[in-house]
Amino acid sequence: MTLAIAEEVALPKKRNRILSKFMKNRGALVGAGIVLFFVIVAIAAPLVAPFDPIKPSFMTIRKAPSAVFWFGTDELGRDVFSRMLWGARASLMAGVVSVSIAVLLGVPFGLVSGYFGGWIDAVISRSTEAMLAIPFLIFAIALASFLGPSLSNAMIAIGLSAMPIFIRLTRGQVLSIKAEDYVEGARAIGLPDFWIILRYILPNVIPPILVQATLTVAGAIIAEASLSFLGLGQQPPNPSWGSMLNTAKNFMDQAPWMSFFPGIAIFLIVLGFNLLGDGLRDALDPREN
Repeated sequence: MTLAIAEEVALPKKRNRILSKFMKNRGALVGAGIVLFFVIVAIAAPLVAPFDPIKPSFMTIRKAPSAVFWFGTDELGRDVFSRMLWGARASLMAGVVSVSIAVLLGVPFGLVSGYFGGWIDAVISRSTEAMLAIPFLIFAIALASFLGPSLSNAMIAIGLSAMPIFIRLTRGQVLSIKAEDYVEGARAIGLPDFWIILRYILPNVIPPILVQATLTVAGAIIAEASLSFLGLGQQPPNPSWGSMLNTAKNFMDQAPWMSFFPGIAIFLIVLGFNLLGDGLRDALDPREN
């Protein structure tokens, strides 16, 4: 009872220290601001976009940026600014959903592998190592080609490709945590393994998983853009930053703005998630708290 009360008292103080440290990290705040900006843009796209992002207009083909078309128009006369706003939805959705798939599949395997050990650990570890032997993007391209070109299949492919990262990370954390005295004590009093994993191990695994997930979102966004660039992601006429770059490569001389804005958007959102992930890693470092 005394230990439980002490934990309840210490937890708010620890949270305050983590929040204070995060707020003092300028890079983390810049990253959070960039991510928040693109999230708002994606949510508000239907309200903010001045034109239909998929409706062609053959009277305004490849118009340069102007007061009417802020980011210019593409090869079919579609407003690039409107397509950028709607493309933010596809990129953010691909990043968040694919990483969610990787976490939901990878963390349970890592928990089971690290906690129980033995032949279960051997099978899961060898399978994970085999998947990690294949470069992430190559694995995602192969899976997306097998599943078929679409945004949903691209998200599944990216999620499965990122899953081994979370299996290995979770397993390593569990191997360290299960040797702690409080876990040994829980076993000694006869608590079931399922309860020990949920109550004592999983909460301590979440912080590094959260950091890795934030950093992996950046990689997933690049992967989605790469798949869309190759025609394996979001399908025309629906906008995606990767597919916009794929089209823009054919008009670099006549309409360079078609590639400039999607490229800058991908750079900024990836930078934002990387800065945010680094800030979370520093704030959640147990050696600092």
